[in-house]
Amino acid sequence: MGLMDEGLTQALIPLAALLGIGFALFQWFLVSRVKVSGWYGLDNGYKDKLIMDAVEPEEGVDSEDAIAKCAEIQNAISVGATSFLYTEYKYLGIFTLVFGFIMFIFLGSVNGFSTKSQPCTYNKGNLCKPALANAFFSTVAFLLGSLTSVLSGFLGMKIATFANARTTLEARKGVGKAFITAFRSGAVMGFLLAANGLLVLYVSINLFKSYYGDDWEGLYESITGYGLGGSSMALFGRVGGGIYTKAADVGADLVGKVERNIPEDDPRNPAVIADNVGDNVGDIAGMGSDLFGSYAESSCAALFVASISSIGISHDYSAMSYPLLISSMGIVVCLITTLFATDFFKIKKVTEIEPSLKRQLVISTILMTAGIAMVSFFALPSEFTLYDFGTEKTVKNWHLFFCVSIGLWAGLVIGYTTEYYTSNAYSPVQDVADSCRTGAATNVIFGLALGYKSVIIPIFAIAIAIYVSFSLAAMYGIAVAALGMLSTIATGLAIDAYGPISDNAGGIAEMAGMSHNIRKITDALDAAGNTTAAIGKGFAIGSAALVSLALFGAFVSRAGINSVDVLSPKVFIGLLVGAMLPYWFSAMTMKSVGSAALKMVEEVRRQFNTIPGLMEGTAKPDYASCVKISTDASLKAMIPPGALVMLTPLIAGTFFGVETLAGVLAGSLVSGVQVAISASNTGGAWDNAKKYIEAGASEHARTLGPKGSDAHKAAVIGDTVGDPLKDTSGPSLNILIKLMAVESLVFAPFFAAHGGLLFKWF
Repeated sequence: MGLMDEGLTQALIPLAALLGIGFALFQWFLVSRVKVSGWYGLDNGYKDKLIMDAVEPEEGVDSEDAIAKCAEIQNAISVGATSFLYTEYKYLGIFTLVFGFIMFIFLGSVNGFSTKSQPCTYNKGNLCKPALANAFFSTVAFLLGSLTSVLSGFLGMKIATFANARTTLEARKGVGKAFITAFRSGAVMGFLLAANGLLVLYVSINLFKSYYGDDWEGLYESITGYGLGGSSMALFGRVGGGIYTKAADVGADLVGKVERNIPEDDPRNPAVIADNVGDNVGDIAGMGSDLFGSYAESSCAALFVASISSIGISHDYSAMSYPLLISSMGIVVCLITTLFATDFFKIKKVTEIEPSLKRQLVISTILMTAGIAMVSFFALPSEFTLYDFGTEKTVKNWHLFFCVSIGLWAGLVIGYTTEYYTSNAYSPVQDVADSCRTGAATNVIFGLALGYKSVIIPIFAIAIAIYVSFSLAAMYGIAVAALGMLSTIATGLAIDAYGPISDNAGGIAEMAGMSHNIRKITDALDAAGNTTAAIGKGFAIGSAALVSLALFGAFVSRAGINSVDVLSPKVFIGLLVGAMLPYWFSAMTMKSVGSAALKMVEEVRRQFNTIPGLMEGTAKPDYASCVKISTDASLKAMIPPGALVMLTPLIAGTFFGVETLAGVLAGSLVSGVQVAISASNTGGAWDNAKKYIEAGASEHARTLGPKGSDAHKAAVIGDTVGDPLKDTSGPSLNILIKLMAVESLVFAPFFAAHGGLLFKWF
């Protein structure tokens, strides 16, 4: 037994979650004080006049008219984002109920819907609860995971649309105030997501325990449904939001910047509101659901593997709750880390923005390493045995400290590598910008090469983390390494959400006709946010690789396979098909963005050609028709890629059996990680190469610019090609690899009992 007793563990986990929620609400309160006068509660709650009575307007600029305009634009973005998410969640509600029903039928049929207790799978002498109970509780966990995932995305979007105009207005007081507003708003989302995910999981386990009692094997097997619910919502949210935002972005850029030579976020551009709405539904709501899914799955994988070890069999509650205690410690660590950005080191200059954000990652990683040591020492017994594919493995508590820590530090390595390849402060992106001198073709060639090269270091980092953690603690080691990478999720998400909030703030400043000075500040905030968004995607992909492998191990154990033989034809065909799936999936999402963008370009051109006075700024564009194009396209187009991911494990497991399915999972993991990293980094590099030319901050950049030059036009084309790569296909792929793995684990009892129909017939 560890040094902590059950009562203390039961108190600490919900306490940490409530602390996270309280801190998030306090940050929200601080942001809301910016408004500063106006009426509230009308029109979606955002009809503030947002008049800053504390600030004198600069001579003649940023007058009350401009401020009222900010409120109007913020309201339009908020209404657009809310109505899109409501429509998307209606579709997802139907999907959740249908899939929950399928899940119940499949799992209930394992023992012919019997209500009799059955012998346990791992603890042979004992009786466990019937498969029907498992089916019911897994379905309930799935619904809870879906609900929490949707809530995470929705709350994130609400906070972001609440904070964007406030960031614009705070920019009038200087860069420090604007940064703090954007960062605090991101922190609200980060802490709410981490704390809600932990609290719902903790409450679910305790509720399920009242039925399962001593049957911990069945209890933690049914909890895996929570991870499946989280990720299935994330898939649709990521794909739908990604298609929405990129269709609008590509349409706005191609006609506005390239053809009409007007600035980004110019209010004359009809696609500009849709573009800003897209930032919130794709990069905020989609990202929130995605990282919640990773967190839920890594927790479920770790809990399931622990439940079949000596910890689970001897009912050591504190040791069993080790994954939840790691997440609880993460919330406390991230809370201290956040204060470094908002209170201890205040930003005074534009050049301090990016270092401050990167400092967050380093501080949280160092503090968390100490936190992991404490949790490992107090919660775990000094020695215990783990189930290792049919054999027993003896593990010490310091082994697990190393497993979690290596996951945590591998995340930092991936983050910094991503930053090196996507930030325009370093030579890779500057080389891509330089290649624009000879046109768009060379820009595309250099960008693709950069993306492929950027895969090398993250893959080595993941490989080392896998080798060390597996050697020390088998599959449990890999599951907690994934949890280690995600333990500082509150800080990671705060940095990530900061990007789209700053992007929106810049858009609002441009549309409201604020002064050049303010636009300069919001541009600087946005440029730093662009790089940190790429770091967030790197984290999401790296953690997905580890989570997927841990789930794969749990699936292999649960399906009763002792080893996966690559030379067996059943496995090898699965490997080939699995490795092909990320390409098929990317093809679907890229084409969806392309066809939606095509409609958007036609609509924007039509408005410029047919609305008199639009180009001169005397007439208003029809923003609503562009919002409708993005909404319709994304809702239709998210269904086929979603179906591909959700149906593949069901078809492979039912018709070809567990061995072929094991091959499919391994193949999709290996190829999906590479495609995801290269797609995200290529897109990020093209985007920042364009910004490097636009900013003209160095002598080299000035030789390529200014805006509207041939090199700049080539850079815009590269950025447009990269948009769906970095914001639709790349980030959705990490959900593909982990979602198929968690779905296979949940359905493993059915596949083990009834799978492989084709091989039985032939």
